[in-house]
Order: sequence, then structure tokens, then C-alpha cells
Amino acid sequence: MTATKPFTIPKRLVYEAFKAVKANAGSAGVDKETIEDFEADLKGNLYRIWNRMSSGSYFPPPVKAVAIPKKNGGERILGVPTVADRVAQMVVKTVLEPVLEPIFLPDSYGYRPGKSALDALEVTRKRCWQYDWVLEFDIKGLFDNISHELLLRALEKHTACEWVRLYIRRWLTAPLQLADGTLVDRTKGTPQGGVVSPALANLFLHYTFDVWMTRRYPGVPWCRYADDGLIHCETEMQAYAIKVALADRLAACGFEMHPDKTHVVYCKDGSRKGHYPNTKFDFLGYTFRPRIVKNRRRNSLFVSFTPAVSASALKTMRQTTRRLNYRNRTELNLKDIARLHNPLLRGWVAYYGRFYPSALYPVFKHFDKTLVAWAMRKFKRLKGHKIRASLFLESIAKRQPALFVHWRKGMVGQLA
Repeated sequence: MTATKPFTIPKRLVYEAFKAVKANAGSAGVDKETIEDFEADLKGNLYRIWNRMSSGSYFPPPVKAVAIPKKNGGERILGVPTVADRVAQMVVKTVLEPVLEPIFLPDSYGYRPGKSALDALEVTRKRCWQYDWVLEFDIKGLFDNISHELLLRALEKHTACEWVRLYIRRWLTAPLQLADGTLVDRTKGTPQGGVVSPALANLFLHYTFDVWMTRRYPGVPWCRYADDGLIHCETEMQAYAIKVALADRLAACGFEMHPDKTHVVYCKDGSRKGHYPNTKFDFLGYTFRPRIVKNRRRNSLFVSFTPAVSASALKTMRQTTRRLNYRNRTELNLKDIARLHNPLLRGWVAYYGRFYPSALYPVFKHFDKTLVAWAMRKFKRLKGHKIRASLFLESIAKRQPALFVHWRKGMVGQLA
């Protein structure tokens, strides 16, 4: 006679969770087991997860601490769970997410199905045209400082599923394993890198900011993507008053406004005549600032407060191209380079080309100059002849405009 499990978890749910984890890829955790290693005994591994979760005996292993550099210097600690633990977390996320989604507010965009960073940028662009002022804020160390007590209280309010709550409690307190093997106990926070962590962070900020902001300042539009947020204000005084109130609110919930990433910004354009020191801000890889744009209906130019790819994003894209070292990979032909680089170009165009796409030109120019350098090393007749190599590639671009993504879109960088 088979013993009854205390928790009913369909085996199919565990299998679907694995497929989602595999699609997301990711590196090995503390056990050094890769997705390929896990898949070698897929049936046995998935059964083990299901059996332990169903019986209440699943305990997560330590989370591997990986230091990753921040764009503005310093490091961020990413917590990498094992493959098996990512599958277990995906099981919980699959059950929890449909419960939480209906309670979240429309202007929360980060880590949510059916919402994207581009959606947040679109609504922000429109509101910057409607409101003169923006309070740009960032929550310092969001994932590291979430109160377990407050989070579990919010969780209990929205799900009665006992095993979901049980395993989330265990994940919150699973230790962090440093590179030297040292285990660090955790009394707050949820690992950035955990499968279920984004949903938990959104739940916490739903009450910390979203609901609070809506109740305290009804009619004041806001937009939040994870720990980055914007509040649109009618006056400078209103923006600074909300900044003070928000700092107090975040402190009461265990958070701190990032001092270097929180600003009050004037959305200056052609019709706004005031002069203020801050007239630009960065949000989700874009810089919002006054720009000259064309009115297509009137065929005239005017100044609009609008987004375009940020300088830091441009730098990161150029560094990516440089790191791939095409200029020295003479074993490749142009089709090989196109196969390797077009997925990157396609992604950059799709995201950073949505608004003010001409601002991407420096990335394409840099890549095309990389191709010129490659051609000079690849072909003896072009060695030392930059102009000749440039003309050679320009002729290819004319004959085969579909070879590279930006060539197809008529965004060929300066080759000569």
C-alpha cells in the first residue's frame, strides 16, 4: 500500500518546471551539476524532487555566491541555486505567480508575464510630455534587504497553499556559500538569481511602494520596474515633498533610497522655458533628455523630452563586440561572423532601436570598423590598406544588404 503524501503536487508540474529552467539556461550551483549533468538522469532527478516536495522533506542546499561587476563600479552578489533547486523553485513560482498577478497594479512592470521594459519606457515617454517634473528613485540593495517577517506576512495574506509557504520560508533562510566554501546565514533578503525571488520582491514592493503611493498620492502617476521607479509630478515642490515622504516610507520597510541614483528632474522641451540643473535621467538603458526631433506631418523640427539609448548601454554593446575579438579571428568568413553576431545585433535593434533608433549608429559604426580591421588581417591584398578594405566591405554591403541586421535596415556604419 502506497503511503499518502501530505502535499499534492502533480508530477507533470515538476517536468514542466524543468523545461522552463532548461530554457532559461544558467550555470551550476554549489554541487557543480550543470543542466546537462542533471538531464543525464532526468527521470530519477525529477522524481527525487517531486517525492521530497510532496512529502515535505525538501530542504534547499546553500546558494552559490557569485560576484558580478556593476556598470558604475563595485560588485553585486548574485545567488545561484543548484539546477535541482531551480526546478523546485520553478514549481512554486508556477503555482504562486497566477495568485499574485491579479493583485499587482498596472504600473508595476518588472518580472511580470505580459509586461516588458519597453512597455514601461513607452508609458514613461508619454507622461514626460504631460508632466513637467519627474522624481527618479532607486532602492539600494533591494534583494539583500527584504524583511522576511514582512514578506511572509504578505505571502500568508495571498496564498493558503501550505507547501508554497513552507518552501519559500526555507529558501529565504538557505545559507549563502562563498567562493572559499564559507557559509553565511541569511536573516533578511532573497537571493538575486533565485527563480522565485523576483515574484517575492514584487510582492514586497507591492505593499512597500505601489499600494502606499496609490493611497497617499491618488492621481499622481508612477512607474516601477523592480527597484527602479519614476514618479511624475506637476511641480518641483511636489516632487521634493514626495521624495522626503518616500524616503521615510522606504526606511520604515527596511530600505534606503540610493543617494546617487535618486534625482528630481525637469522634463525640459521646446515649450518649457524654465532653467534647472537636472534635465535628464536614465531608465532601463535609455536616457530621457531634450532632443531635436522631426514633426513628420509638418516636416519641421522641434525639441522634445524623449528617450534614446544611454551612453552606458552604448559602451556595453561596444565592449561586447570588442570582447568577441572578430578582428583577429581570421579563420572565420563573413557568413560565420554574421551567424555569430546577428543575434546580438537583432536584440540591440529590437530593444534600443524602439525609440530614437539613430542613436544606435555608434554601435554599428564600431562593428563595421571591426569588420574593416578583420578584412585587413584576413586578406593579404588588403593588409595595411584601410580605405581599400572599407571599399571592399561597402561593395559587399551593397550586394548583400541582408547579411547583417543593421545593413538590412540601412544602418551601415561609416566604413571608409
